Amino acid sequence: MSAADLRIDRDIERGRRVTFRCDGHEIVGYEGESIAAAMWAAGLRAGTGEAKYGPPYRVLFCAMGVCQQCVVMVDGVRVEACRIAVAEGIDVRTGT
Repeated sequence: MSAADLRIDRDIERGRRVTFRCDGHEIVGYEGESIAAAMWAAGLRAGTGEAKYGPPYRVLFCAMGVCQQCVVMVDGVRVEACRIAVAEGIDVRTGT
């Protein structure tokens, strides 16, 4: 685990480890974890893609699907990253 990974390692039962791509980079997450949580744990704090309306936005703000600061494209579909669980091999694009 890298210093940038913020997951707590003690006494936490996790799902199976999965990998997915975010803006061309491989990210590790765990089944049952949201895309936003996996991105945050990997050290991503803002979208790295080209934002349509102004500067890049935060990957996570409210974490409950209200603010839409975490909107991303997952396999070509617009979703809120805090509300969708990670899955093996998904392709996440920020800056939608």
